[in-house]
Amino acid sequence: MKYPENIQAVADLMPDYLGFIFYEKSKRYVLSNDNNTFSDFMFEDSLRVQKVGVFVNEPVPNIIRISTAYDIQTLQLHGDESPEFCEELRWLGYTIIKAFGIDDTFDFSILGEYENVCDYFLFDTKTKDYGGTGKHFDWNLLKQYKLTKPIFLSGGLEMQDIPTIHDLLNDIPIHALDFNSKLEMDFGLKDVEKCRDAIKQCRNLLMN
Repeated sequence: MKYPENIQAVADLMPDYLGFIFYEKSKRYVLSNDNNTFSDFMFEDSLRVQKVGVFVNEPVPNIIRISTAYDIQTLQLHGDESPEFCEELRWLGYTIIKAFGIDDTFDFSILGEYENVCDYFLFDTKTKDYGGTGKHFDWNLLKQYKLTKPIFLSGGLEMQDIPTIHDLLNDIPIHALDFNSKLEMDFGLKDVEKCRDAIKQCRNLLMN
């Protein structure tokens, strides 16, 4: 999310989380010069939805400063952050989501080092840079995931994926679905009606 009116419109739909990217190289960077109303909005408005700050290899003092300024308690770490890095932030009281890029070479055994220092894992499609591709990874790879740590599933999710994801729930501890590009009209600008439909379908998924 990036633009105040759009943020409020989606927040009114009461999703479980809203994500805000604090990574300067991202096209969805919320503090970019063309988005100078964001700070005033976030200072003045107390959203009823849990806010997630997305960071990439950001120093701990910067994460603390930004998270304090925007009242963010949940951090998605999308870079090369070490287990020790995650542990330090978790010790400070933040909820930690550690993201990993998945492809057919990913070694799921490395997750054991993070199991006790994160609250959730996020599995996204592997890229050469940081950030999403808007494409799925091979969900069959999730069969290699043997831990009980709940996950966020990401990677070009769209509404037509929801029935397939329902079939994964018996085997994979999926906590949340991370929708982004497929619900956008432009970078950081969400189609409110698509968001409404996705949220409705996800809630129906949980009831069935």
